[in-house]
Amino acid sequence: MGVEKLRIYGSSSIGAFIYANDFFALAPPSLPDKIFKSLEETLGVPVLRREVYGSHLLGIFVVGNSNGVLLPPYVSQEELRSLRDEILEIAGKEILMAKLPTKETAVANLILCNDRAALVSPLLSKEALKIISDTLQVEVLQRDIAGFNLVGTIAVTSNRGLLVNPLASDEEVEELGSLFKVTADVGTVNMGSPLLRSGLVVNDKGALVGDDSTGPELMRIQRVFFG
Repeated sequence: MGVEKLRIYGSSSIGAFIYANDFFALAPPSLPDKIFKSLEETLGVPVLRREVYGSHLLGIFVVGNSNGVLLPPYVSQEELRSLRDEILEIAGKEILMAKLPTKETAVANLILCNDRAALVSPLLSKEALKIISDTLQVEVLQRDIAGFNLVGTIAVTSNRGLLVNPLASDEEVEELGSLFKVTADVGTVNMGSPLLRSGLVVNDKGALVGDDSTGPELMRIQRVFFG
């Protein structure tokens, strides 16, 4: 359960391109084979070469947990079925899938979740909350974090830990840890960036962090998620 630095397409914003949970990961098909090997070894799951919504930005357009996956509203039903079938083939697990009814296509910016709970943006409707709960099969809480509505951009969680924007108060950090039932703390990536999702991909088996991340940032990630 290690933490490895990575650069994708010359960028340290690796979280924009990768989605991962404890059973599988998704990554753009144009990545070099050595990157796929690094993903599989660090995250300990099979990696599916895939585009979603015609884009390489899988980490922005896909969000979910071990039970289900949520995608933008404009993804076709055919693409949903194809993705579900491919995941079943490579991971051996059937995953629930749903399109999120929202004007926003970057749905991963709106949801923070693990296998125990989901915290969702106030920008989402009550209809969306029901779909999130049914698909991820978890308790759903709607609120901001440190005044930010895009809760999925400023925090990252797994079933082991949670890292959140340093602007979050001590009380908020404690509440998040209690909601997700994990160790929670504040931190940054890529030399001080508080936009954690952009530079961090984590599951219960390992973590990938943007190549610009510093030693202290890596140590904080290691402690929070695998300490």
